[in-house]
Amino acid sequence: MPTRAQIADRLTELLGPGNVEAEEAELRRSSIDRYRKYQDIHQVYVLPTPAAVAYANSTADVAAVLGYANANRINVVPRTGRSATEGGLETALPDSIVLDGSRMNQIVSIDAENMQVSVQCGVCLQDLEDLLRARGLTTGHSPQSKPLAQLGGLTATRSIGQLSTLYGGIEDMVVGLEAVLPDGRVCRIKNVPRRAAGPDIRHIAIGNEGTLCFITEVTLRLFRFTPQTTRFLGYRVPGMAAGFRILREVLTAGLRPAVARLYDPDDARINFAPVAAGRCVLIFSAEGNPHIVTATIAAIEEIVARHPEVTGLPADYFADWFARLNWGPAQIEQERREIRETGEIGFTTEVSGSWSVINDIYQTTVDRVRAETANLLWIGGHSSHSYQTGTNIYFVYYYRVACPPEEEVARYHEPINAIICEQALRLGGSIVHHHGIGKARAAWTRAEHGSAWPLLHGLKTAFDPNGIMNSGTIFPIE
Repeated sequence: MPTRAQIADRLTELLGPGNVEAEEAELRRSSIDRYRKYQDIHQVYVLPTPAAVAYANSTADVAAVLGYANANRINVVPRTGRSATEGGLETALPDSIVLDGSRMNQIVSIDAENMQVSVQCGVCLQDLEDLLRARGLTTGHSPQSKPLAQLGGLTATRSIGQLSTLYGGIEDMVVGLEAVLPDGRVCRIKNVPRRAAGPDIRHIAIGNEGTLCFITEVTLRLFRFTPQTTRFLGYRVPGMAAGFRILREVLTAGLRPAVARLYDPDDARINFAPVAAGRCVLIFSAEGNPHIVTATIAAIEEIVARHPEVTGLPADYFADWFARLNWGPAQIEQERREIRETGEIGFTTEVSGSWSVINDIYQTTVDRVRAETANLLWIGGHSSHSYQTGTNIYFVYYYRVACPPEEEVARYHEPINAIICEQALRLGGSIVHHHGIGKARAAWTRAEHGSAWPLLHGLKTAFDPNGIMNSGTIFPIE
């Protein structure tokens, strides 16, 4: 194993001056992601410090760094936009290399005829969307992290956006991609609309969270951008069970709203205080072809009308709310100030389940967290991504920290996370819907996959036999 200095020197030889960061303060910040934001705010870092941050400017740079790391058994943590929330960017082993692709930020091509766009891994989604929308196009991908997130990380974490009911998740959008394997080999999955040439190998890379390869380029499908057709609906609902029933009726009727979201009373109080009145809030929107939008809105209104317990709310209110939903640097800095001043901090953990179990997952989880968590301020949740077969729950929880910063994760965050994962598994759901397993939920990976675990573990053995890729993410350290 090379020394820290030797690693930094060799990376400088490979990438050139100015592309390797070895300053101690930046290395400490690069040992974590937003899962440990409380410790970051207090500049308390308890994880192993990486040896260096290597900034790649090309696929060849990525291949050179991985080839070097693989030959010397050095752990590599891939990253792009640094907006991860589940510990996937943590350095679990000493003297790791953080391989950063954010400088690979070129839009390779916009192919309006074939409705696809190819970009390097470091392209910011907001920048891409701004460019595409000026041309009347969109990827349809709109996660709350859009001002921060970059396409490599979005693909690697199997992300999803706020308009997923219409456009799908990232796995539905990726046409093809380029990736570098741990030994430095470059592979490209070609851009075709569909093929039946064996298993869909895109999904080896999509969602791999930097454990099997480093994604360097992505091609996404495009849609027409029609903001003038967007319409919203909002309702006050007496309870989550009733809200889930309405969501199910809308989805199983074959409707494809762009937004379909259900907020419990606590989460609605935070987001919609002027109109929630202590009840659940249900939101729909439709966009796209105006004839389809008109029919979709009319069909949803017809379904909701069958539920006299539901009260309509002003549509304009929700259009304005949705326009302010995304988080950028300003919102994150405001959050950091509030945490410093109050000692109160919030997190999210999202799971999914079939229609028959989702309300039980929601209610039993909220009940357990309230009963078992000290200094809990509140817990609530919302459903934001629904399907023919079920939906997700995005739990939101806040607590007041009453311990040293280095103990905060173990004292509060991990126990709440554990309750949520345990309840989802016990009732037949999934421990994660879209943020990725990271390191925060890796302890439940085997239980999540059950008898299919050998298939997943076999991928790791085949593609990363030396175990250099993002140790501890998805695959728990034995």
